[in-house]
Amino acid sequence: MVRGYFANSALEQGYWALRLVYFIGPFVAGADKFVHWLVDWNKYLSPVFAGLLPMGPGAFMTYIVGPVEMIVGLLVLFGVTRIGGYLASLWLAGIVVNLLSMGLLYGDIALRDIGLCLGAFALAKLTEARMAQRTVVTETDVVYRDDRLAA
Repeated sequence: MVRGYFANSALEQGYWALRLVYFIGPFVAGADKFVHWLVDWNKYLSPVFAGLLPMGPGAFMTYIVGPVEMIVGLLVLFGVTRIGGYLASLWLAGIVVNLLSMGLLYGDIALRDIGLCLGAFALAKLTEARMAQRTVVTETDVVYRDDRLAA
């Protein structure tokens, strides 16, 4: 049988906390692009980038950004966590560039999104480490990666 992944439960808890956050956040934000209950998302699209789009900003946010964010959240939820983490990280980096292209008007949100970008990157790297630690054991074996845990 395949056990645990991380022998250290703190690492496992951190992995699941990040996985939950990077499902809920992108999925809810993506779904809200259709209804604008949380905020009018269109105001966050830089005029510089809006001018490059083949459609209006509202259509872009609703029919492109919303579904992409929801798909990233679903990837994380359904176990494609490494890819979802990297995609979320790249997506958030793009959001930061978009926000900063408007000057410091949304600098506070850009700063927050830098942190979220790094958190998504950490989720991807933690997923890689978790998969590297996967150990096959029999029902009677206990495998510890750190002797201090074997008490």
